[in-house]
Amino acid sequence: MTSWLAKQLRLKVNQAKSAVDRPWKRKFLGFTFTTGRKRSIAPTSRAKFKKRIRELAKRNRGSSLERVVSELRSYLVGWRGYFGFCQTPSVLRDFDSWIHRCLRCYAWKQWKTGKRRFAELRRLGIGKDLAAQTAGSSKRYWHLSRSRHSTCRSRERTGRDWDYRCS
Repeated sequence: MTSWLAKQLRLKVNQAKSAVDRPWKRKFLGFTFTTGRKRSIAPTSRAKFKKRIRELAKRNRGSSLERVVSELRSYLVGWRGYFGFCQTPSVLRDFDSWIHRCLRCYAWKQWKTGKRRFAELRRLGIGKDLAAQTAGSSKRYWHLSRSRHSTCRSRERTGRDWDYRCS
């Protein structure tokens, strides 16, 4: 087939990109197909997406949370415009919850001291005992960003634009 394309149509075939295989084993324009014939986001595209989000929400950037959210928002709007019509919404929901966890982790790192963490948790409506226990925890940022209090309260923040979703 390659020789026919080269001789008859005078096309150059890139061997690294060309292959014949099952649709769920190949990637085309950032998409792949599941065995149930649904359009899904290819694993390489998912990895690139996560890498880009990690760069934008890096905890030691020194930017305000609002600035990080606005940069994430502009990236997510374009990304969703391209990948938004995939037929596997669970992937988008997983990305959405992961991004929210990254933002909670970013906020927790910015609060720095136990006193400030306690005050911020109390401002969010967390009980005094739970806020004190969490603010004084020896666990690190990523672990605490998944704790019960931060998960239920992060979407209730009124002063910040956190509610852009992938799904």
